[in-house]
Amino acid sequence: MVFSFDQFLQLLGQYFWPLVRLGAAMAMIPIFSMAAVPVRVRLLTVVFIVLAAAPQIPLPPPIDPFSAEGLLVVMQQVVIGLAMGLIWLVVFQAFVLAGHFISMGMGLAFASMADPINGVSVPILSQFFTILATLFFLVLNGHLLVIQVVVDSFNTLPVGVDMLSPESIRRVVAFGAYIFSAGVVMALPVVTSLLLVNLAFGIMSRAAPAMNIFAVGFPITLLSGLVLLSLMGPMILEHLRTLVHLAMEQTQALQLR
Repeated sequence: MVFSFDQFLQLLGQYFWPLVRLGAAMAMIPIFSMAAVPVRVRLLTVVFIVLAAAPQIPLPPPIDPFSAEGLLVVMQQVVIGLAMGLIWLVVFQAFVLAGHFISMGMGLAFASMADPINGVSVPILSQFFTILATLFFLVLNGHLLVIQVVVDSFNTLPVGVDMLSPESIRRVVAFGAYIFSAGVVMALPVVTSLLLVNLAFGIMSRAAPAMNIFAVGFPITLLSGLVLLSLMGPMILEHLRTLVHLAMEQTQALQLR
């Protein structure tokens, strides 16, 4: 059986271009991009996913990867992959931000630990929220959903030299700003309740100036925060479902010029 050069380029592109796009997406998507996951494991994961998904991907045009056109296609795949990864990164960063807000309300902003996703120190409640969101995400098969979305994107965003449209870039940037509103909405019930607790202590300190408000207030504020956190489990799951649904919509809405 003899292959022409164009057929060879198509066969090579059927595996190489998905490898570039999926690799760029995995570099941003939480769970896959955790610093705790060795680079070799990440690379092997991407390779196995591409090998399994290649039959579902339309044959790309015969493009030489080492030509100028091939360089443009590589740039296209990297940009698309990073855009998709950024959208899904927002889902988890919203929980990190919510943990920041609640930590400040509970007086735990000084308690920090290393975050395996971001590779930096974050408040311990942010790490707690991230772990919960990750577990719920895996239970909901979110990791499989992300892989399927990236693979399906080759039907709506075919391999070529066309870049993302300005409207798609605007939507990605706007969704990135959604981190702040989503984090505030998640933290608002707890932060508001803790604000009322602190307001009550303020009134008590005015009524009884001799009372050591710091010795009494901090333990009660901490205990109140822990009680409120214990009630947030269903809310976290609901917020995660909403964010995953929005991320799906944003990813599927990406378009080329």
